Amino acid sequence: MVQAEQGAKVVVTGAGGGIGAALARRFADRGARVVVNDLDADRAKAVAEEIGGLAVAGDASSIVAEARDALGGTVDVYCANAGVGRGGGEPGEPLDEQGWALSWDVNVMAHVRAAHALLPDWLERGSGRFVSTVSAAGLLTMIGTAPYSVTKHGAYAFAEWLSLTYRHRGVKVHAICPQGVRTDMLDASGSAGELVLKPTAIEPEDVADALFRGIEEDRFLILPHPEVAEYYQARAADPDRWISGMNRIQQHWEATR
Repeated sequence: MVQAEQGAKVVVTGAGGGIGAALARRFADRGARVVVNDLDADRAKAVAEEIGGLAVAGDASSIVAEARDALGGTVDVYCANAGVGRGGGEPGEPLDEQGWALSWDVNVMAHVRAAHALLPDWLERGSGRFVSTVSAAGLLTMIGTAPYSVTKHGAYAFAEWLSLTYRHRGVKVHAICPQGVRTDMLDASGSAGELVLKPTAIEPEDVADALFRGIEEDRFLILPHPEVAEYYQARAADPDRWISGMNRIQQHWEATR
């Protein structure tokens, strides 16, 4: 529990707004020393000043060393929250290889690189906490956005691998998998997000609440939308029925856009 409370040294990527800013605020409220990372230096600075934290701007893939130095040489909690939501990927559309590469780099490889940099110290001292902001799309798939769905599946798989590999050595891992959250990314999700995500969208602060409940209960899978557990079970129990249901949503979306 110390890692989520007084004196913890925390890094949150993509924390210039949305879920990341909510996580940074919540950790700071609990007495943590927080590094706020964002590609937008001004947004990172604004949140850091608000919470009495430290701003480290730049690509989330490469800021572990700088963030660790800013915190005096130690990171207790790393929140891999930065993400991109690229749509497209449908057959017949121009193949946006740059979009696929960016999605893979930010949504998956940034997590891999951070873990690679953090694990030696965590394993040596027998403690560390890795928080991965995934998405319900990583469990269920989202219509209209192949790169996002595929890479969020990858992010979830990596978090799961980290947990099963290192939990007996003191490394705690949490995968946060919300559906719609009222952020800039949801606003940019277009008609698919309007149809599927906005009706049940929650606030970023609700995601932070769910994470801290999960930390207190020592849970890997964090579901800010509890109904996602039922959807996930239905998908596993009968994949063909699940895909048929999602295809009906796809058809409805195609008919209305």
